[in-house]
Amino acid sequence: MESGSLKTPLVNKEEEEEEEVRTSSSITSDLLLSTSVAVTGSFVYGCAMSYSSPAQSDIMEELGLSVTDYSFFTSIMTFGGMITAAFSGKIAALIGRRQTMWISDVFCLFGWLAIAFAQDKMLLNIGRGFLGFGVGLISYVVPVYIAEITPQKIRGGFSFSNQLLQSFGISLMFLIGNFFHWRILALLSAVPCGIQMICLFLIPESPRWLAMYGRDRELEVTLKRLRGENSDLLEEAAEIRETVETSRRESQSGVKDLFNMKNAHPLIIGLGLMLLQQFCGSSAISAYAARIFVTAGFPSNIGTSILAVILVPQSLIVMFAVDRCGRRPLLISSSIGLCISSFFIGLSYYLQKHGDFQEFCSPMLMVGLVGYVVSFGIGLGGLPWVIMSEVFPVNVKVTAGSLVTVSNWFFSWIVIFSFNFMMQWSAFGIYYIFSGVSLVSAIFVWTLVPETKGRTLEDIQTSLGQHS
Repeated sequence: MESGSLKTPLVNKEEEEEEEVRTSSSITSDLLLSTSVAVTGSFVYGCAMSYSSPAQSDIMEELGLSVTDYSFFTSIMTFGGMITAAFSGKIAALIGRRQTMWISDVFCLFGWLAIAFAQDKMLLNIGRGFLGFGVGLISYVVPVYIAEITPQKIRGGFSFSNQLLQSFGISLMFLIGNFFHWRILALLSAVPCGIQMICLFLIPESPRWLAMYGRDRELEVTLKRLRGENSDLLEEAAEIRETVETSRRESQSGVKDLFNMKNAHPLIIGLGLMLLQQFCGSSAISAYAARIFVTAGFPSNIGTSILAVILVPQSLIVMFAVDRCGRRPLLISSSIGLCISSFFIGLSYYLQKHGDFQEFCSPMLMVGLVGYVVSFGIGLGGLPWVIMSEVFPVNVKVTAGSLVTVSNWFFSWIVIFSFNFMMQWSAFGIYYIFSGVSLVSAIFVWTLVPETKGRTLEDIQTSLGQHS
């Protein structure tokens, strides 16, 4: 009896060590390269999202823009993103994930150059709109591509690299935006687009996309590249083919199939997470960080630099923690943190307006914003996209992905366009609203969002009642 009790922990330890060896061996150089190239698009997305923050005062002064004009300029990117997001799933399914990323680079490259050389608000808005076309495709295809090329044991961490590179793009804009003219900033932002356009020729297409078109030989070659020469690929290849064939037999991807009752749960999860992600105010913080600090009487260059410094480290920590802690705990912790942080930001504005405890206003604002950025990064920033790529089956992934992405851009457009006007209405009131939405997010995740850590896409979708 004693020997048995001593042997069990040793056996468990050996199993854990074997599992770690299998996991580490599945991380190949081609998998790392493919993920790195894909998330370069996420970096471009982050730069585009936060460009308007450091550029606001200089653009408004040089081109004579009003607050309404600049709100339109900032928000038109989300409107452009909404347009291409409506077709992103169809485009990615028709021409492949890799070529979709290449097209997004063409849009973004033109957009950055148009902004850099704009002499009036028309070309400025056209450039911003083309950026929206590009990042609208990026927001769908990057998380889907990464989810489809990575083994389930490490899928969460790799998928979260999407959020990591977005954070890095935002950080870079916040930092160098304090030193470079807005035109130079736009030209620098175009460089990653060109790099990704070239590197896309070096990575494979998604195995699931190849299976959808019956390209079995390429599927096996791609899996061997991604998993390594010595990996046993027969089971995974068969599982991918079976999933694709089952979905094809059930129906063709379409709106009617998406709104079938068996897809109600994942649809509620996808749309709900995107709505809550945006209505907690995340896009407004990225787009108008400098203005938020100025309004509160805090030096914007210091404030945005502090935010930039903490963005990347916290994203790195979450990237390695997401497959250990799970999606649900991180999402709930994120929502609660956002609720508390937004309340502190609102309280700092309230005290400043009423002349009470003035010496505490700036520190409270800084604590609130740092807490907000950290809280958003650990969950609601990237995990909704990870979960979106996991919960929908292949036969509706195209339509569902497009609908969820369009909804995200639409909600983002509402927040970004209205934020300046809401700040004029009540600076503290808008953050109390964000705080309330964040509390709703925690309840939503607790009651409706399942844990997907360490599970195959097929297992997740079966548990949600999507297969007969």
